[in-house]
Amino acid sequence: MDNVAVLIPCYNEAQTIAKVIGDVQKTIPDAVIYVYNNNSTDDTEKIAKECGAIVRNEYKQGKGNVIRRMFREIDAKCYLMIDGDDTYPLESAPEMIDLVLNKNSDMVVGDRLSSTYFTENKRPFHNFGNSLMRWGINKLFRADIRDIMTGYRAMSYDFVKTFPVFSKGFEIETEMSIHAVNYNLQVDNVVVEYRDRPAGSESKLNTLPDGFKVIRKMYTLYRNYRPMEFFGIIAFLLMIVSLIFMVPVIGAYAETGLVERFPTLIACGFVFMAGLLSLFTGMILKAVDSKDRKDFEYRYTRIHDRLKSASKENN
Repeated sequence: MDNVAVLIPCYNEAQTIAKVIGDVQKTIPDAVIYVYNNNSTDDTEKIAKECGAIVRNEYKQGKGNVIRRMFREIDAKCYLMIDGDDTYPLESAPEMIDLVLNKNSDMVVGDRLSSTYFTENKRPFHNFGNSLMRWGINKLFRADIRDIMTGYRAMSYDFVKTFPVFSKGFEIETEMSIHAVNYNLQVDNVVVEYRDRPAGSESKLNTLPDGFKVIRKMYTLYRNYRPMEFFGIIAFLLMIVSLIFMVPVIGAYAETGLVERFPTLIACGFVFMAGLLSLFTGMILKAVDSKDRKDFEYRYTRIHDRLKSASKENN
């Protein structure tokens, strides 16, 4: 088992990968560097090998698929994940690693948004999207993660081995953030510097398509992890709408003894029933979620015991 493993997912980063690996070797000389090549068509794989990194391949396209492969194959006490585009200076890496190894942190978020991100990043829609996701997730999940979509993170063995990766692409960072918050794991924020890509290096993130995927992922995870709140809101809205249209009909009946708008009354009845159905759905899924949380704690304890056993063997 490695003490610190540096994970670098790469797709066509030949221009910058040598510098990234060199910076890691200078800043964290004892770390084992893993470069996972995701069907690059340039010399990324060749350059990474020449620079001394362990290079492996993931043939299913997408950052989520790469991270799934990394988490399955690598065992380490601390994982530091960075991008291969040289946008993250390594000065903050030792602090992030220390929080995992010595302060029980499960995930340390490299917070770009509190430093140079908005001045360095030249893509205004990315700036808006990052701010929107940070506000939305922190409000919905009552969290304090200051950079939801950063690719610069340090993670514990316990986190990595209990995190089920479902995302295929760039929505993976959102999934990681919400997973940590939902299961009450220790999350710390470290302000990191950010620099824009060098000239000639192109972002793989498609603003609108990938942005919609991230929003859809947030919606899906909120429904799955907060079912009572999600379906409770739907139930409340349906019941309010039905009552708004039903009250005048009932009022007229009280005055005249006649129901003048049967279609409205019937429709309101069905809408109210749909609200009740949504409420009961939330209650049932809440019970399922409670069972899942108990199972997670059991899995988490088993993974932690496995880490302790591995540490004793290494010593």
